[in-house]
Amino acid sequence: MSDALKHECGIALVRLLKPLEYYKEKYGSAFYGIQKMYLMMEKQHNRGQDGAGFASIKLDVEPGERYISRVRSNQAQPIQDVFTQINERINEELTANPEYADDVAAQKKNIPYIGELFLGHVRYGTFGKNSIESVHPFLRQSNWMHRNLILAGNFNMTNVKELFQNLVELGQHPKEMADTVTVMEKIGHFLDKEVMQLYQDCKAEGYSKQEASPVIAERLDVAKILARSAKNLDGGYAMAGLLGHGDAFVFRDPAGIRPAYFYQDDEIVVVASERPVIQTVFNVPFDEVKEIDPGSALIIKKNGAVSMKEILTPTVKKACSFERIYFSRGSDAEIYQERKNLGKLILPAVLKAIDQDTDNTVFSYIPNTAETSFFGLVEAAQDFLNQRKNNCILENRNTLTAETLKELLEVKIRTEKVAIKDAKLRTFITADDSRDDLVAHVYDVTYGVIKPEDNLVIIDDSIVRGTTLKKSIIKMMDRLNPKRIVIVSSAPQIRYPDCYGIDMAKLEGLVAFRAALALLKERNLYHIVDEVYAKCKSQEDFKDVDVVNYVSAIYEPFTDQEISDKIAEMLSSPEIKAEVKIIFQTVEDLHIACPKNLGDWYFTGDYPTPGGNRVVNRAFMNFYEGKDARAY
Repeated sequence: MSDALKHECGIALVRLLKPLEYYKEKYGSAFYGIQKMYLMMEKQHNRGQDGAGFASIKLDVEPGERYISRVRSNQAQPIQDVFTQINERINEELTANPEYADDVAAQKKNIPYIGELFLGHVRYGTFGKNSIESVHPFLRQSNWMHRNLILAGNFNMTNVKELFQNLVELGQHPKEMADTVTVMEKIGHFLDKEVMQLYQDCKAEGYSKQEASPVIAERLDVAKILARSAKNLDGGYAMAGLLGHGDAFVFRDPAGIRPAYFYQDDEIVVVASERPVIQTVFNVPFDEVKEIDPGSALIIKKNGAVSMKEILTPTVKKACSFERIYFSRGSDAEIYQERKNLGKLILPAVLKAIDQDTDNTVFSYIPNTAETSFFGLVEAAQDFLNQRKNNCILENRNTLTAETLKELLEVKIRTEKVAIKDAKLRTFITADDSRDDLVAHVYDVTYGVIKPEDNLVIIDDSIVRGTTLKKSIIKMMDRLNPKRIVIVSSAPQIRYPDCYGIDMAKLEGLVAFRAALALLKERNLYHIVDEVYAKCKSQEDFKDVDVVNYVSAIYEPFTDQEISDKIAEMLSSPEIKAEVKIIFQTVEDLHIACPKNLGDWYFTGDYPTPGGNRVVNRAFMNFYEGKDARAY
């Protein structure tokens, strides 16, 4: 994506179902779980490079022995830093105590991080915070084993203030108003209540305090705790938790906004934010990796029993389509095909923009994630060309010569790699007055492949802010002297902020919104902006379920094409010699390409939770009032 977007995070959970000696015997190391966690986190580094964390739990340890270990990093290479720390600590113990080398029981007792239950997390700091305190997993500690809670998640809540107030009303004093802390404390509150109730039950049944502990672990109803904790949650989430005694869960929001996949066999249970991560790390087929149901939690009890329990009634599934367009790894079999289809489905609009002239058109893409959509676009273009050849042959079959047939068959779709990102340069760019000149050189171009009569078609994943297009890409492409530059977005126009985990919080940052405002001014319709503000303002005290998205009125006077044309005008500049056109995917074709991920609120304003409408209205009011603030 030429406009860099940040995604919240990725999760990885591993539960070993056999004794550690089993993995030592079969795989050569009792550190099997740690090794797999490293691979799973590295395979999800695309989901977060600002911070990483790892936590482990040892099962069935004696009192006085440490059973929870955690390490977090916000260094430049956080995953590597986390596992460097883990490996150094393990190697210190093995060097100091060589007798541990083949003694798995001694390793488990004396070496941190080795255990049976692991949770990992990678994140981007979308709120501008990247202190170590913001890095997951979070830990809520207690001397009661069952009341220790480790939590990590891929989520954003739209109603953090309400959740925070709920905790205050319960008598708590949360240390900060952040969604992770708030959610953890809410789960922790109901975990405490459940443990105390079970303790009272055990006491009434004649168990001593010490005897009650394993009984509480067995009877603890994780689904009940989650159901009581989740009543007022509004957002997109896949949250993973470990309890000190060894229970674990991964809980997904009712609309399935944030992804979560799992695999289990007789050796292991594993959860990740992306399916191919599990396929690759554990070498399992596509159809054996399952999706956690929306509104449900995958619960792994200490005894190894695995179940899927419905926590909240699922709503209409609105899984995030940006996962398919951009965020998730394209090695997933379904996602790869979907991205190709995004390219194929947009070809008719491209053909219209180039006047059907494929002979004088070069197709390319903005590296690197748009490459798969590029393949689909080119395949569709090749099919179009083949059909044209077939028609020509049939129409001229009586007069064709070997020479003219050879010439006809030699006509090909022209593809080139014309844009090459200078990755090292981007790290040098600063926020000073010279930034624009530096941005203009983020991409290098390949000279000598474009003729003056050529159209240059460049496909990108999406166009969000348009900054890099305006300041770098279009200028660089124009140096190749094409007749026309056609920028193709495999995603529709992004018109609304996200509030479920993607860093698109401000309306004025979206080029489609700025284009609509420009059109309102041109056509003397800017009074609509004042009317929308008044309507948004009138709903400030409404309950979320009663709030209406009035911001959609900003776009209603215009067709998609009119907004696209205005964006093209805004992203071009007087010194650009080529004609510039910009094409966006339609929402209808997006749904055809990605039929299982219909979450499209950033394109349509159709938010999957009530809190979304409040957020978009708040974002508009912030814009109108000149406030540089997030809407949630």
